[in-house]
Amino acid sequence: MSTSITATTETATATAASLAAAVSVGGARVHYDVHVGAASSSRPALLLVHGTGSGGAVVNWGRTAGRFTPARTVITPDLSGADRTVDDGGALTVEGLAAQVAAVIEDAGGGPVDLLGFSMGAPVAAAVAALRPELVGRLILVAGWAHTEGDEYLRNLFTLWERLGEHDPAGFGRSVTMTGFSRGFLNAIGREGVEALVPNMPPTPGTLRHVALDLGVDVRALLPRITAPTLVVGCARDATVPVENSRELAAAIGGSSYAEIDAGHVVFFEKEDEFVRTVSDFLDA
Repeated sequence: MSTSITATTETATATAASLAAAVSVGGARVHYDVHVGAASSSRPALLLVHGTGSGGAVVNWGRTAGRFTPARTVITPDLSGADRTVDDGGALTVEGLAAQVAAVIEDAGGGPVDLLGFSMGAPVAAAVAALRPELVGRLILVAGWAHTEGDEYLRNLFTLWERLGEHDPAGFGRSVTMTGFSRGFLNAIGREGVEALVPNMPPTPGTLRHVALDLGVDVRALLPRITAPTLVVGCARDATVPVENSRELAAAIGGSSYAEIDAGHVVFFEKEDEFVRTVSDFLDA
């Protein structure tokens, strides 16, 4: 994949190492960053799809994207509801966000790319691989799930997030922190560290649009259509999306591989080295 930006792209900022751009998709203007790797020319780019309430470069991938750039170019989009991307404010769907990811891939050079989706980004990435297989080389689904309906744990958690987001923003932050990280990790960083995490995902209108999408996720019919080599990564101590959901995803995707990391939901924060090694080993196989 080329890392050049086509004529339809608006460049916001550019340095020797990174480029910020945007592409129109339907009624949305989707912003994304291209982090050019030092040795990326011979390898597919890696596109990282963020989870609920989080922008691609700032919140989800600010710490981690740079761990992959020595070997490849990394692309981090902000999907509708997150940070810089602007749209009509309407209800979000998995298919709609998948179309945004596909547009970013095409705008940034055409693919195929290796595609990694975290949390909400996992069903979105799965939909891209099923609906636009020509754009995806390898697929990695991290701490994701296939459906919310019928999973009373997920339905109740996301409903709680909706209500806390509307009526108790501070409580929303504490709930997300409590379920996003393992008990051992929270105790290890102590009270000061935990209090610093709480404000990191405020219940903005965009975040609550993501939560509404989470309540309606169902990609079960798409999973058998995935043909890309796939790795599913589950998190053994995940209290947001319990690890059984990742195991279910792996079982539904023919020929997929499965890895499990002893961490909470935000695995790339808790066990960054192990996460990067697991992803890199699969991409380089």
